[in-house]
Amino acid sequence: MAEVSTDVSSSERRRSGGREGRKALRAQAALDQRDTAVPYITRRMPVYNFFSDEQIDRICRNGAKIVKEIGLEFREDAESLALWKQAGAKVEGERVRCDESMLLDIVRSVPSQFTLHARNPKRSVQIGGDATVFMPTYGPPFVRSLKEGRRYATIEDFRNFSKLTYLSPALHHNGGTLCEPTDLPVNKRHLEMLYSHARYSDKSFLGSVTAPERAQDSVDFAKIIFGEEFTRNNAVISAIINVNSPLVFDSTMTGALKVYARANQPCIVSPFILSGAMGPVTVAGTLSQIYAESLFGAALVQLYHKGAPHIMGTFATSLSMLSGAPCFGTAESSMVQLGCAQIARRLGFPLRSSGALCGSKVTDAQAAYESAISMQTNLFAGNHVVMHSAGWLEGGLVMDYEKFVIDADQAMGFVRLATAPDIDENQLAFDALREVGPGGHYLGCAHTQTNFETASHNSPFVDNESFERWKAEGEKDMVARAAEKVEKMLDEYEAPPIDAALDENLRDFVQKRKESMPDSWI
Repeated sequence: MAEVSTDVSSSERRRSGGREGRKALRAQAALDQRDTAVPYITRRMPVYNFFSDEQIDRICRNGAKIVKEIGLEFREDAESLALWKQAGAKVEGERVRCDESMLLDIVRSVPSQFTLHARNPKRSVQIGGDATVFMPTYGPPFVRSLKEGRRYATIEDFRNFSKLTYLSPALHHNGGTLCEPTDLPVNKRHLEMLYSHARYSDKSFLGSVTAPERAQDSVDFAKIIFGEEFTRNNAVISAIINVNSPLVFDSTMTGALKVYARANQPCIVSPFILSGAMGPVTVAGTLSQIYAESLFGAALVQLYHKGAPHIMGTFATSLSMLSGAPCFGTAESSMVQLGCAQIARRLGFPLRSSGALCGSKVTDAQAAYESAISMQTNLFAGNHVVMHSAGWLEGGLVMDYEKFVIDADQAMGFVRLATAPDIDENQLAFDALREVGPGGHYLGCAHTQTNFETASHNSPFVDNESFERWKAEGEKDMVARAAEKVEKMLDEYEAPPIDAALDENLRDFVQKRKESMPDSWI
């Protein structure tokens, strides 16, 4: 067998100049797109109803039985228990039971759609309706990069991911705890995170929920940006309120919920279920529990502030009965997501779900296929807010630099999928068909020259070159190319403009709050 030469000819070197030029143009176009991209997805693809109406009826009736016969506990929260009793629920100790009809009546005031405002009005996003919003991963205590491996996250990592989110046009929201800055005191780190969101990006962001006073800091911080009156009448900051599944709201979460609800700010109340541990092992059983927990959560928000914006949330996946670890990208987790979307549509609630989830320890084939399945399910379900759309590794323990930019790039592909083009004369391309005719090619025709740059999403991480070219350029895989991209993005990052007086007020707020309390590491 003849040996294949890996030498690069002079003609190929000449061609590579053009290739590098095209790469540079695509890179610049990606940066330009940051300023021209739409602030959120307006979906054109239809939603997919996986379950029949009769099946959803049975699931909701089962959830109604949970509400009435089992109930939920509201632990160490006398105020909420009193509200439930006043509303007509049966309260025994910390257990609350009621008829489904009572909760359905209370949640009628939940808006089906609202605007979540950003510091830059061009970045404000619609929540609900035909809109979908992608945001990055939330909460990992560790970060990973090709250069440094796995380590505890710092505030510098948090700033980096805030910058990368700002630079990623398919990430429409800056997220919340992009990673946990473990080098800062527990009781003060939320202040630096809030400032990083506001300074290094101009997109919307999530506030803190780890204590009621930190939730209040978040609302007060938002008031500095938007003003007291605007904040009172508009959604400007949101928060994740996790149900302590199964069937428990703890005082930390309800304490934060009260702060946001009373301030008329949206709570994303999310049952957190690993099926087989924190919920039934079956899909229908898990959905029944989600229905009950979600109804109670939405109703509690309305009891504290009637008409306050609310987002139904869900984080549910299956559990490995062999290791006890969560499993991602499975058929069962997709079925739960699809079912939750149908329940949310029935209730008239916007829905938050989860995106590029995986259990892999590194950015590999497992990470790719599990993440792709998770993201694609969101589009078929018609979900409105997709958390964890970029960077998730190791079941959520790690925010990975390279996976972040790969996921953010793939999110742009999902944007294209969700926003199918109009079938107009240009799309039909009959003039091109006439020009080329039988047996020709379209490479040089006028239609191709006009449309080739926008006709498809061309990922900068995908290698379509010849083997010889790939080998000559260092045999770089996708992760290596992503590492170079991260370095380039951070080197070339320019912060969005901010009014100097506003920036000073935000810094002053952070500094005064930090000085008002001693450091705490627990």
